[in-house]
Amino acid sequence: QVQLVESGGGLVQPGGSLRLSCVAAGGFLSLYAMRWYRQAPGQQRDLVAAVTTGNITTYADSVKGRFTISRDNAKNTVSLQMNDLKPEDTADYYCNVGAQTTSGMFGNFWGQGTRVTVAS
Repeated sequence: QVQLVESGGGLVQPGGSLRLSCVAAGGFLSLYAMRWYRQAPGQQRDLVAAVTTGNITTYADSVKGRFTISRDNAKNTVSLQMNDLKPEDTADYYCNVGAQTTSGMFGNFWGQGTRVTVAS
């Protein structure tokens, strides 16, 4: 099993910044694509950003130019730098990581979520 621990959420004013981090731990051999999703109350969980093993990045149109996803393979982490935050960015943010476990299983694993609130 792979455990993903997220941190960095909080309350910020519009125009402010936050940096989310997600650290992978447990019995895995390799980590593959890393992603951030978000889910606002009463809405579906949507992909915010993704980064491949080759550091190719993808962003939702709503966050392009404001958010940056990055990974540190040596530290088994994925981060999301969020700048110029808007009220519509308010949501619970979840990291999602593809991995091969030490038992030979491939799968996607989810973090526990961290809350981001953008309000004045």
